[in-house]
Amino acid sequence: MPGLTSTSTGLTTRLIACFDIIDGRVTKARRFEDNIDVGDAAEVAASVYADGIDEIIFYDILASAQRRQADLATIRKVAETVFVPLTVGGGIRSLEDMHAVLAAGAEKISLDSMAVRNPSIITEGSAEFGRQCIVQSMQVKRVPVTAEIPSGYEVFIDGARQATGMDAIAWARRGEELGAGEICVNSIDQDGTHEGYDLEITRAIAEAVNLPVIASGGAGSAEHAAAAFTEAGASAAIVSSLLYSPRMERTVPVREIKAELAKRYGLPVRLT
Repeated sequence: MPGLTSTSTGLTTRLIACFDIIDGRVTKARRFEDNIDVGDAAEVAASVYADGIDEIIFYDILASAQRRQADLATIRKVAETVFVPLTVGGGIRSLEDMHAVLAAGAEKISLDSMAVRNPSIITEGSAEFGRQCIVQSMQVKRVPVTAEIPSGYEVFIDGARQATGMDAIAWARRGEELGAGEICVNSIDQDGTHEGYDLEITRAIAEAVNLPVIASGGAGSAEHAAAAFTEAGASAAIVSSLLYSPRMERTVPVREIKAELAKRYGLPVRLT
């Protein structure tokens, strides 16, 4: 069944800033390693919000490994700064944790490693808050095609450190069945490279499910974002490196990206 896409439904294409948070600060990694500091989370949030970002995803990337709840204080500071949808992931192991981050100002919950370990948490969250609140996030890596992984893309967890033996497309389909309302496809291979998204797996998942799909990992230009929408059928694209990565020779304002998407590619964008 073809997935929902911005071009097929007439919906506005969305640009998303993804915050990998360590101790209240935004960091940027490359292939899920070597995180370097960007700045205070609330300050970075205020900047991208003022520039017209459509959504923010907040990952407390150490919470699960440290077996603690997400950083609620920083979530509150970010939520008080921006007035666009805020998705929070990391350290969410129960409905109680979901209630806590939503009370802190999040609008959506991102489930990744914990969903692999306990798939029923997707169903529980969907039943409690509605499908639209649950984002199934997955870390995917290109691997040899096997009977167990026919797509050639395997799901990893725990910051891309642990292979699961699960096929990415099969996991996306199962997530939809369990009650996810959106899927974020994080390419381990492309993450932080600025060489473009992995369009193959993004497109394959968008075609496999009837849910909005977020492309993540690899954006280095507006052209890359356009390809995620027009070639891979994504409904949203994470453009964090473009906005504030210290590794970029030149960062690009949100408004400039949107202007190019609209003028050069004819894509519908939210203008502010």
